[in-house]
Order: sequence, then structure tokens, then C-alpha cells
Amino acid sequence: MGGFFGAVTSTNCKYDVFFGTDYHSHLGTKCGGMVFYDEEQGYQRQIHGIESTPFRTRFESDLEKMNGTAGIGCISDSDPQPLLVRSHLGLFAIATVGIINNAEELIEKTFSGKGHQFMAMSSGKINSNELTAGLINQCDNIVDGIRYAQEVIDGSCTIIMMMQNSLIVARDKVGRLPVEIGKKDTGYCACIESFAFQKLGYEMCYNLGPGEIMKITADGLKQLSKPGEKMKICAFMWTYYGYPNSNYEGVNVEVMRCKNGEIMARDEALNGEIPDVDYVAGVPDSGVPHAIGYSNAAGKPFARPFIKYTPTWARSFTPSNQEMRNLIAEMKQIPVPERIKDKKLLLVDDSIVRGTQLRETVDFLYQSGAKEVHMRSACPPIMFSCKYLNFSRSNSEMELIARKIIQQEEGENGKEHIAEYADSRTKRGKCLLHTICKEMGFDSLGYQSLDGILEAIGIDRDKICTYCWTGEE
Repeated sequence: MGGFFGAVTSTNCKYDVFFGTDYHSHLGTKCGGMVFYDEEQGYQRQIHGIESTPFRTRFESDLEKMNGTAGIGCISDSDPQPLLVRSHLGLFAIATVGIINNAEELIEKTFSGKGHQFMAMSSGKINSNELTAGLINQCDNIVDGIRYAQEVIDGSCTIIMMMQNSLIVARDKVGRLPVEIGKKDTGYCACIESFAFQKLGYEMCYNLGPGEIMKITADGLKQLSKPGEKMKICAFMWTYYGYPNSNYEGVNVEVMRCKNGEIMARDEALNGEIPDVDYVAGVPDSGVPHAIGYSNAAGKPFARPFIKYTPTWARSFTPSNQEMRNLIAEMKQIPVPERIKDKKLLLVDDSIVRGTQLRETVDFLYQSGAKEVHMRSACPPIMFSCKYLNFSRSNSEMELIARKIIQQEEGENGKEHIAEYADSRTKRGKCLLHTICKEMGFDSLGYQSLDGILEAIGIDRDKICTYCWTGEE
């Protein structure tokens, strides 16, 4: 994943870009960058790795030397950016969020002739940001270039560009991520997370539609390309990735999560599936609001049997090494013995992907004296690795616990019955729940239904991407 924040104002906007970008730190952990344009200093750019040091700390000293009335910053979980590009379209800075599944194919097809080259990263791969810029530069103007890039890219591509004192923002062609524009007296900003500009004195001004392209100056907005009709915004932005204060398509993340928990408890109550527990708890942090909603609707007390220690380990999905991530997750979970010993607990997590860290959580709860541990997932079983935003680090779909169980039960033939396994009302669905319970040590397990999570989001279901659950585009 990743996120960006850009601003163009009549005054120095470096602090807006610095803090606005920092507010996107939950979306990525690999690298960050900022670039500014000032009439006296020209373009100034810095890129740093942020795997071990947060963005704010890493860039604080750079800020003293940087100035600009226009600037963009980004957090990336993949490639170093933003980049400065000089081409027949002029000199511009560019940052992107998304994934290019057909990068090698595009390079071979479009840039295989003489005179074309890309700087390879240490992994040997091409920076997807540079590739996107190269695709844009195939056309006679930036708007046609953005449209062309988004059309030929298999995956998704949300773009922010800066050309001196103007920004150009382009939402992915089917709007898999939001792009929000804020306004204040001195100018405008654009970002992924709407809460980021609220603390900086901006007010919500405009929400880009899918595929829409907008030019932003300190004086106003100019639409360069109208939005398309088809939208497939990522449901996981509400369920897990998004920050609680943000709104997407008019739906607040925190409100959605609480409502989602309420719907899950409501449906379980109708089926007589709510267990007799002492407390309902959320797996911190994103599972907490789902759990609060479940607790309220189920009439069971909410409690925190363990607390996440965040002063030194603020983000659970760092670093990239899986063994180290598991160890950090374990070290962060500090038990509250009075809420665990001899208690029957029901935990709500935002999702169950591989289940590795969740298994360790359950083990530590039992070791701390829990009498029972019941588990609820705030979304359906994840059956497919995301190919649009890469929210899951899985190298293979067989790393997903649901798919691994299906493979164990039926081998390759199980692929034909994924929809049944995802439905807990079917024989195969019950088998999946039983097997995961046995492997993970849960006393019971329940998944939110697809209908339930779509009800909680509350917008037209045809406008929501559910690929990771259904495999349907």
C-alpha cells in the first residue's frame, strides 16, 4: 500500500506537506519522500528508508533546509519515491500508489527498443513509479499520458504530480483508493486520508471520482478529465487499512467498523451463535471498534484483556521479515491478568489472513489463564491475495489460512468450491470453521458475511471491490 499528501498554497507549505504525509504512515513502512518547488531554490527532494525510523523522525532535520509553495510527500510500502522526471512534457515530480502486475510485459512491449532504459533497484526490479512516468511520457500531453498509463496497467494506479506551482492528481481508473481535496484561505491540498488535512486547517472541498484528473493551484481547481461511471473502491480501507477518522465516499471508518460489529452480533444472535462469555475484546488496534459494536449489540461487556505496547513498536506489520514481525507482535501484547485469568473471552479481529500472529495471541491468552477464547473475524474468509493494492504480503494464496485448509481438505478440487467454504451455513463452510478452530485453538469461530460487511459500508455494493473474498473483479 502507500499514501500521499500534496499541497499548493500562496505561502510556504512545507509544514503542511510534512505533517500531512506523516499522517499517512499507517499505510506503508518501507520508505518515504518529499519534494518541494520554490522559485528561489527550485526543486528540492529527499527520500529515506523508514523501516526502522518513523517518517516524522527521519525527515525532521531535512525540513529545515526545504521550502516551497508547492510540495508532495509520500509513504510507500514498495518503491522509493517521489521521483523527479525530465521529459518532453517538462520537469515534474511524481508519486503513485498501487501495484503494476504486468510491469515486465509493459517494459518489453513499450520500452524494448534502443534508447530506452530504466534504473534497476537493488532487487533488479524496476521502480513502478518510474515505469508509470515512462508510460505517461509516451503521449503528447499529461492528461492523455495518465489515461494511457492507467489503461495499460494491470493492477491499480493513483497518481499525484507536481509541476512547479501546480499539482495534478488522478484517481485510479476505477477508484480503488480515495483522493480527497481540502481547501483553506491560502490554497489547496490533496491526499488519500481525509483526516490528514483537517488538523492542518483545511476543509473538505472535493472528492475525486474514479479516473478523474484534477489540476490544483493556489487559486483553484480545474477538472482535466471527467470521472468514469465504474467504481471499485477497496472494502479493506474501511475494515482495516483506513484510519478511524477518515471518510470514504461519505462513510466514516470508525462508524462503519462499529456498525459492522453490531451487524455481526445481530446475525449471530438470530442464529443462537453468541457464546456465553465474560468479555468481548478487540484485537488492537483496528479490531477494537468492530468489537465495541459487537459488544453493544450482543449485550456482553467490552474489556481489554491485553494492551498493545506502542511507544517503540508503533506498527504491527514492520519489518518485512516475517519471523521478526511475529516476535514484535508477541512483545507488544501486554496482558491484563485480572481480565484474563479464569475468564471466557470473545476476540474480534479485523481479518484473519495467515493466522500466525493470531495463533500466538490465543496461546498467550491461555498461558495467562483464560478459560475460553472465542474468535470472530470482522470480514469474510480471505480467499485470494490482493492484486490491486497488495494489502497482503502473501507470496502464495496457499499462505492464506482459509485456502490452506481448503487445499488440505480437497486438494486442487477445492478451488471449485471456494464460495461454499466462504459460507458458514454450508457443509463445507462448517468444515472450514471447525478445522481452523482445531488448528488455532479457538473454542468457536465466526466470520462476518459478505452481505453483512457490505451492509455496514452502506454504499452501492457494485461500487466496492471484494476481490480478496470472492475472486471476482
